[in-house]
Amino acid sequence: MNTTRLFLVKMATNSFWISSNPIVQDTTLLTEEIVSVEIWGGDDGYIYPQQNRQLENEKKRNYLVALNLTNKEVIQLGDRDVPGIELGDEGNASLFLGETNVPYQKSITWEGSPANDFYLYDVSNRSKKQIATGVKGNASLSPKANYVYWYSMADTAWFSYANTTGNTVKLTQDVKVKFADEEDDHPDYPSPYGSAGWTADDAQFIAYDRYDLWAFDPQNKKAPVNLTKVGRQQKIVFRNIKLDQEIRFIDPNQELLLSAFNESTKAAGYYKLSLKDGKLTKLLMENYRFGGIVKAKQANQILFTRESFREFPDVWTADLNLSAPKKISLANPQMKDYLWGSVELVSWTSLDNIPLQGLLYKPENFDPKKKYPIIVYFYERESDNIHGHITPNPLRSSINRTTYVSDGYLVFVPDIIYKIGFPGESAHNCIMPGITQLISKGFVDEKNIGIQGHSWGGYQTAYLITRTDMFKAAEAGAPVANMISAYGGIRWESGMSRMFQYEESQTRLGGSLWEKPMLYIENSPIFFADKIKTPLLLLHNDADGAVPWYQGIEMYMAMRRLNKPVWMLNYNGEPHWPVKRENRMDFQIRMKQFFDHYLKNAALPPWMKEGVPAIEKGITKGY
Repeated sequence: MNTTRLFLVKMATNSFWISSNPIVQDTTLLTEEIVSVEIWGGDDGYIYPQQNRQLENEKKRNYLVALNLTNKEVIQLGDRDVPGIELGDEGNASLFLGETNVPYQKSITWEGSPANDFYLYDVSNRSKKQIATGVKGNASLSPKANYVYWYSMADTAWFSYANTTGNTVKLTQDVKVKFADEEDDHPDYPSPYGSAGWTADDAQFIAYDRYDLWAFDPQNKKAPVNLTKVGRQQKIVFRNIKLDQEIRFIDPNQELLLSAFNESTKAAGYYKLSLKDGKLTKLLMENYRFGGIVKAKQANQILFTRESFREFPDVWTADLNLSAPKKISLANPQMKDYLWGSVELVSWTSLDNIPLQGLLYKPENFDPKKKYPIIVYFYERESDNIHGHITPNPLRSSINRTTYVSDGYLVFVPDIIYKIGFPGESAHNCIMPGITQLISKGFVDEKNIGIQGHSWGGYQTAYLITRTDMFKAAEAGAPVANMISAYGGIRWESGMSRMFQYEESQTRLGGSLWEKPMLYIENSPIFFADKIKTPLLLLHNDADGAVPWYQGIEMYMAMRRLNKPVWMLNYNGEPHWPVKRENRMDFQIRMKQFFDHYLKNAALPPWMKEGVPAIEKGITKGY
């Protein structure tokens, strides 16, 4: 019996954890008598690789048990069918919430995340009641355990279940705005924007839409109230900042400190909101990124960071009204001695007539009359990160924008919006007109354009060079080259099947291989490698647990067979990207030499010209 966690609950009841009898090996057997075989059953909940990844946790699995100290009655709450149990009111209530995905685990193979059933336990009368079935989402108890609440992704709505009456209400049914990601472009249910929590005594539940905070009566007897009101109108995203992590609810008599982000201008800052009179007050909005906010325990003073591309995220202090903020650290004074560059927001329209934004990084002392080589880097959407500070360190998988602009490159980071079933074409239709528009300004050297991406960005890079000859050099890290062979593979880091990623998640194909076989072919660079004219540098490590490294091998072999210029870097034993600093340094050096050769006419380094044979691995770098 495991009694490492003990909680005091009502009715003189304690709760503790028990575990099942361990399954142990018969130690009398000889080694040659032990059969080591994995039996992969078609109806298994979790597939075997996922079971292997969870094996140690399963060996330690335990279940919550309630003990009534008055009558010495023992009630087991958790079990294999309903393993997840949440205590009500920190153990001061007789109610417990049970949650299980066991009936739906098989669907994880193609859906990625399963549905859940919810149960309410009351140890005062030994009752167990199922309160919701097949919900795509997770549930929680309100702070005082008066309600169970959850977001249903299938309904794109928040729900509340009253534990006393047994009534379930759809909290957001009378609100016209969406409480799930309005910009989500996956063939799956969109994720919720989340919630700020509950007010005292479970009086109100506060949830977020894209911009504003909304207060809901958990019984739906009162109309929902938009607390911040102006967020959607002004395109400002408001979110509550929890200054005291130990407080479980929101005090309606105190002002809330809210973070604010303007989607149009990218300015950020803070507001305060009074729940008593609904007054919303702007405290600070500037063209910086703010974060890391912490309040002093015994004073109305806060610490936070402020940063931009040109400003290191030093520590600042201010009172709760953000009046007279003061910088109290100078962590990177040497910045003043280096050429840093600048960043600006650019806009264009995709080939699908979608308005887009992106980031353009320029060298220090930029001269619009000169022509600069440019590297295009992307993933999905990144324009909101315009004020992110990037130190010149050896990144794991992407070019360092600061390093490249300080060496005379332009760096373009376009946003991408996807059309279901056509991820490669979507990337092409979003990125190419953005580049064309920059070329029209006259300062881009159209003969020296490079492209770089990793993982999802690596796939898109590999796809793009099958569609256009605009790029003079390309680096693709951990790309999926063949969606057919990748579809049936395993994400070894988690043990999960890769199917869900193609059907519903990032790849966005919207169907299985047998439902939409031509989309799997059309979006796979491997089938069009013969059209590539761009020299390609690949990075794919042999311990990659996210994208099987045979995908990189397939792309390498195709380029090699077609006699096209290709190099592949494999850092032995490294995962999805180089982790060890020496390997990150090496990767950045080689990638920079690769781009410098093709885009700045630098000499061909020996490792590209002659290679480094296996007998010299770890000895000769060939820089």
